[in-house]
Amino acid sequence: MDLTRTQALDLLKQYNKDPFHIRHALTVEAVMGWFARELGYGDEAGFWSAAGLLHDLDFEMWPDEHCIKSQKLMRQAGLDEALIHATASHGWGLACDVKPEHEMEKVLFACDELTGLIGAAALMRPSKSCTDMELKSLKKKFKDKKFAAGCSREVIAQGADLLGWELDKLLDMTLQAMQDTEAAVQAQLT
Repeated sequence: MDLTRTQALDLLKQYNKDPFHIRHALTVEAVMGWFARELGYGDEAGFWSAAGLLHDLDFEMWPDEHCIKSQKLMRQAGLDEALIHATASHGWGLACDVKPEHEMEKVLFACDELTGLIGAAALMRPSKSCTDMELKSLKKKFKDKKFAAGCSREVIAQGADLLGWELDKLLDMTLQAMQDTEAAVQAQLT
């Protein structure tokens, strides 16, 4: 099934009601689309974005079956196996054994946790935004294990390794992606 964005958003909202989860899904969707264009996969940006939007499809209602239940839900909805694999792979080693293989899957694995860390850091700023955040500030928050402790630094670092990138490159690019897409994400929430 060719999935439109409206269909993907409807599917997400069928299983997710919490504004925090909706915001996270929209953020990861935007970041994934940004990475697709930045890394030379512009013609696949819709697919990358859909993976970002739906990656936590099951998390709100079935946290103990995360990345397992979503595969069933997506198959029931008739979604493409490539999209099902991509979304499940972000839980590799944590919730399932689906390993990220394509560069897109590795980006999703790497930036999912990182968008949460950047989002938490942005809320601590007077502007409540990441648009005025510098890499130096993000690196400081990354090193502070007590800050946003639920965001796994190990997963973020493992994601950078999977991509063959230095950690600083992943931090810098994800921060830039969030800065470039923050207004568009915010506009969808109001």
